[in-house]
Amino acid sequence: MASPVLPDISPSPVAWRRDVFWLLLFFGLLFGFRLGSYPLGAGDEGRYGEIPREMLATHDWVTPRLNGVNYFEKPPLVYWAVATSMKLFGQNEWAVRAIPALFALGGVLLTYGAARRLYGRMAGFFSALVLGTSLLYFAMSRIVLLDMAMSVFMAATLFCFLLGVREPAGKGRRLLFYGLYASAALATLTKGLMGFLVTGAVMFLWLLVFNQWKRLRPLYLPTGLLLFLAIAAPWHVLAAQHNETWAYRYFVFEHWLRFTTPAALRPGPWYYYIGIIVAGLIPWIGFLGPAVRDGLRGGWAARARNADAWFLVTWVVFIFLFFTKSQSKLVPYILPVFPALAVVIGAWLAKVEAQGNPKLLRTGLRVFSFVCGLLAFALCMVVMRPSLVKGMESGSALLLQPVAFTMAGILVVGGIFAPWFAKVRGVSAALTAMVVTMMAFSAALVFAAPILNKPSSKALALIVKAGAKPGDRVLHYHGFFHEFTFYAERVVDLVDYKDEIELEEDAAARASGRFINEEEFRRRWDSPVRQWVVAKRRDVKALFADSTFHYHLLGETPDHYLFSNQP
Repeated sequence: MASPVLPDISPSPVAWRRDVFWLLLFFGLLFGFRLGSYPLGAGDEGRYGEIPREMLATHDWVTPRLNGVNYFEKPPLVYWAVATSMKLFGQNEWAVRAIPALFALGGVLLTYGAARRLYGRMAGFFSALVLGTSLLYFAMSRIVLLDMAMSVFMAATLFCFLLGVREPAGKGRRLLFYGLYASAALATLTKGLMGFLVTGAVMFLWLLVFNQWKRLRPLYLPTGLLLFLAIAAPWHVLAAQHNETWAYRYFVFEHWLRFTTPAALRPGPWYYYIGIIVAGLIPWIGFLGPAVRDGLRGGWAARARNADAWFLVTWVVFIFLFFTKSQSKLVPYILPVFPALAVVIGAWLAKVEAQGNPKLLRTGLRVFSFVCGLLAFALCMVVMRPSLVKGMESGSALLLQPVAFTMAGILVVGGIFAPWFAKVRGVSAALTAMVVTMMAFSAALVFAAPILNKPSSKALALIVKAGAKPGDRVLHYHGFFHEFTFYAERVVDLVDYKDEIELEEDAAARASGRFINEEEFRRRWDSPVRQWVVAKRRDVKALFADSTFHYHLLGETPDHYLFSNQP
């Protein structure tokens, strides 16, 4: 039996607009707070800022490049978005980070709209709050990666499907299915074939296991497929035409070998994503168990009545198992399960709030208080005893102390007051206390980001940008600092290093003379051409100790040197 379409508790367009306005305001401020106040991080952030910068510099929007070398790891949709933002707002941190923040905001509104259509207005509102204040989702809203966009497009695909099969044939159903095809295409342009393969597998599995085939038709396949191809196919065709090595790298290595072999060097145990989901769903993790039990009440025998809830569970379980099976694991990969988890929890919280029974929150609030206390203790210990944490330096710990103590205080206060509010003021007050706690904690966390980020070479890049002439050579010695090229606004030569540079995909880059060994570096050093060199301090100890190597130190940071063969 198909699940009935529940009436919207407040179908008025005014109510929709009012809710959207407040969600936009609240999460716009939260995700946008101090967004451009610190340098792009070394590594991923620098890379995903540099590739769009090079698109703008070369006027080539088909072939992504990193340090002037073809880069075929992922499709270009997020690069296009970041490049457009930089074109409009300038080459700065805010313009780069605005893209994940905007996608995160879109994901919150999407989850609100889907949950509202499924379970009513308050379910939509609570689902949006759960998603936007979850620890992992907030963190990913501020980091320039592809995963936030991927999560939003995958969620749009699956939400459109679930809402579409509930609609009778007609304009509404057609638009939802067209939204499905368009979202799947955009997901494909974000991270490749998994954009439609994974979501397609979730839909197929639910249809098969729960015998929902009758709800599938009409699915507007011919026109929908045309829409999908019109969006997803052109870049793939152009990339293949412009680059003879693209097909192997993109289809074989990036899709097949990364999933089935340790080629990407990102292994992880089978339980890798369990801890990430538990920690990432803070502060709402304690409500997940009761919410799932309520959504699946009656178990297998009631599967037809609870088909929508089973779809959300299928969504979470399949994606979790898919990434667990993969031989390439990273924390952000699991982000696409969070919209579904938010709806499961949000729908249950709406029921509890309607019943006005705070006792139903007891277990979740106890977990919340325990987690708050545990995190507060851990934060204090880390900054007071940095030797307990691998890689934590005493200087960084000292700088982090004011922020860490503030965050710990916020958690302790929130952990005490949320259960107390549940007793004296009811469900809404307790949930409000949790949201306020996470909002304050997240705002404080932003001040820690510049310290937690890997040391940036931005200051040295600005020196080079101001002083280097067109004929000078800029080199990175035994390293590649992605954020440097972004801030210096130029590509660099590399000495005995490869990193993310895909030289095997670009014959012109291999022949350019920009990628040299130690012997060639020493030979060029005595030439009349000025050489600007950036290196990590630890990598030049032997070089600087060589009495035959003469250099001029032009700048330094706690982690890097900038030196030259000329004053």
